Amino acid sequence: MFKLGLIINPIAGIGGSVALKGSDDMAMHALALGAKPKANMRAQTALNVLVSYKDDICVYTANDQMGEECASSLGFNVYVCYQADNEPTQSTDTEQAVEAILNQGVDIILFAGGDGTARNIAHAVECYAEKHTCPPTPVLGIPAGCKIHSGVYAITPTAAGRVVEKMVTKQLVTLTEGDVMDIDESLFRQGVVKAKRYGEMQIPSELRYVQAVKSGGKESDELVLQDIAEDIIDRMREYDEHLFIVGSGSTTAFLMTELALDNTLLGVDLVKDEGLVANDVSEQQLWQQIVEAQQSQRIVHLVITLIGGQGHIFGRGNQQLSPRVIRYILSQPGSKENISIIATKAKLTALESRPLISDTGDSDLDQLLSGFMPVVTGYKDQVLYPVASPQ
Repeated sequence: MFKLGLIINPIAGIGGSVALKGSDDMAMHALALGAKPKANMRAQTALNVLVSYKDDICVYTANDQMGEECASSLGFNVYVCYQADNEPTQSTDTEQAVEAILNQGVDIILFAGGDGTARNIAHAVECYAEKHTCPPTPVLGIPAGCKIHSGVYAITPTAAGRVVEKMVTKQLVTLTEGDVMDIDESLFRQGVVKAKRYGEMQIPSELRYVQAVKSGGKESDELVLQDIAEDIIDRMREYDEHLFIVGSGSTTAFLMTELALDNTLLGVDLVKDEGLVANDVSEQQLWQQIVEAQQSQRIVHLVITLIGGQGHIFGRGNQQLSPRVIRYILSQPGSKENISIIATKAKLTALESRPLISDTGDSDLDQLLSGFMPVVTGYKDQVLYPVASPQ
């Protein structure tokens, strides 16, 4: 019997859609703003891969939304070895759940959360190994947070399930060390990225399924970025009166700088007629602007970039771009042409031929976005690059 440890941080990523850029100490505020928890849904996506093996798996987990409900709903054999009483759950619940699960001698801990959750898991696993003078137990993260800088996560929830599937079916899986990274969310909300390494954890190394540590820093080639920005600005001038949604990232930030507009480095801004409509909008605010654009018969365009080193275009740091927002953009005349992906060729080359990833949480939409899409890499310069749905 394969012994699978499962921990879900129910509030992971809850601040994303309401533009809080994180969940640390913000869960109640996010809920008050109308945010919906999605960590359990993403965990279920991962576990769906393992359903056909459920008779051979015992899931050791915490009560209710920390794992019990998700695993039980899919028919797994479930043993609850930790009871969380806090509402919402706290970091102490995560760490205590880890200890209780490790006491059961699990083969791996699969956890759903963000970088803050990874820090808690890493601390608890390290303390347990030191206390019991034993090797650290392997872990693997299901990406469910607003920020995923750590190298201990699968590239998508489905990919996490695929890695565990290899272990369940006794395929050869290499173990390696993955860095645990996190940033200061208070600075993050001010547009400042200050990442720090907090340790490492042992993870199953399947390069196809496990993401790299996010590449940090700003693009160094300003001339290339200026060319890219000028190309998009030309499009804005061509489509006078249309609404442009500008996503997060340093490449899109350069575009806003060239427009001489205030920019939210880690949020979503709105531009029309080369002027600022709104900064740092939530999903609901964005949808309201789309409704108004529709009533005025204005086309809505989206300008996004990819996460360096990982390749995600949706599902990382831009949860404001929800499935309904993206579907609306695709429903307009021009469909995919209304989405402009911008990146330097150096950034694409660094992916080493790995595809861009669309992980919207809507599998049908991810499939719709799959295929080759143009990426603006300079002025009147584009390359076709593959986009893949989660696997």
